[in-house]
Amino acid sequence: MYAAGAAVLLFAAAVVVGHILENTYGNLHLAWAPLYAWWSPQVGPGTPAAITVAVAVIAYGPSLAARLPWRALVPVTWFVAMAWTWSLALIDGWYYGIERRLTTRYEYLTVIDRFDNIGATLRGFTQHILIDSPDHWPPHIAGHPPAATLTFVWLDRIGLGGGGWAGVFCITVGASAAAAVLIAVRSLADETLARRAAPFVALAPAAVWVGTSADGYFAAVAAWAVALLALAATGGRRVPAFIYGFGSGLLLGFTVYLSYGLTLFAITAAAVLLLTWRRWPPTLLLPLLAGAAVAPVAFTLAGFNWWEAYHLLVERYYQGAASIRPYWYFVWANLACTVLLVGLAGVTGLRRTLATAPSAIRRLRTGTPTTTDRLLGLVLAGFLMVLVADLSGMSKAETERIWLPFAFWLLPATALLPRGGQRGWLAAQVTVALTVNHLFHTGW
Repeated sequence: MYAAGAAVLLFAAAVVVGHILENTYGNLHLAWAPLYAWWSPQVGPGTPAAITVAVAVIAYGPSLAARLPWRALVPVTWFVAMAWTWSLALIDGWYYGIERRLTTRYEYLTVIDRFDNIGATLRGFTQHILIDSPDHWPPHIAGHPPAATLTFVWLDRIGLGGGGWAGVFCITVGASAAAAVLIAVRSLADETLARRAAPFVALAPAAVWVGTSADGYFAAVAAWAVALLALAATGGRRVPAFIYGFGSGLLLGFTVYLSYGLTLFAITAAAVLLLTWRRWPPTLLLPLLAGAAVAPVAFTLAGFNWWEAYHLLVERYYQGAASIRPYWYFVWANLACTVLLVGLAGVTGLRRTLATAPSAIRRLRTGTPTTTDRLLGLVLAGFLMVLVADLSGMSKAETERIWLPFAFWLLPATALLPRGGQRGWLAAQVTVALTVNHLFHTGW
């Protein structure tokens, strides 16, 4: 409870200090610091659905997660995460909650027509990143490698164009991150811990930003990369390990071309390999590396220079609000936003993780880890990704959206919470999500 209380105070302090800074200096460019959000109390068509999903999972989630066959639990978790995300998004209604989100002037769908010739666009992509360049890209396109925009170009090419289909895609794929997390936890730790985390992963407050943002889709791609790596590193089950390894490498390579920040998943990938090095099958590394090379080779041959684009992005980043947003504020206010992503249950689980980390690390070093130690290793890798992103200075605001891929790897810490208090912690999780979506408009 102390950790939860400290998290509430941290967020409250970020709100107070943020409002003082914005009202005095106007240097945050946020309407409701530290969130990228606007005060907009409302109820909508998703309200009764969200409450129904929340009540049902609080009442029956822990017991069903313990009893359902594993083959059923994984898709059920995905379905519940989808229902939760859809209902939260629809609090704003179909147009404002789904269809419009990816069609604003900052977003990917505004440049679909500029990709009529994909090869030529990729070759000239870096020429439009800087804000003073001709026909400069809108912020989200400039801020990401081209695979992010190409995803929506390809959807448009197969007849699924427009904001509605883009929203459906992001929510459906984004919610699957919950299933990927469970698979990874079961492979690295054990099934019991995965089952205990399942209701919390399904009802994560992060769903507020999964629906609807492309970062939810990015989070799922990265999550499946980790899940497949965990399966490959532990020898697989019904599928040969080299297939899992190649699939993981393929997705890991692709994530780097979805978002520059997802290079930090090298930390989690390394953690998975370190946690399982005694169990590696002989066919792990070569397929993994071969898969990881596919996207970089393909994009490089197509004419896109990742390193050049990244350096231009850093320059573009400081051509905007980042040049005046104070580092000293966001270096801790970003963490306050993370409280909303993982909820009070996630924060409490993380506190337990950090408290027991020294002894777990000692056992990992001596080769005598418990299943819980391996879970802790996975969560610590997620926390390290957050810290590196935070200290980099490349995350000043909007982290409640940008850090979605990292937040999903803090949520397994909820498996450490006492079984007797699961329903209370789930209630705390849904309270965070329902409060945010009913009081704020979280568009960007």
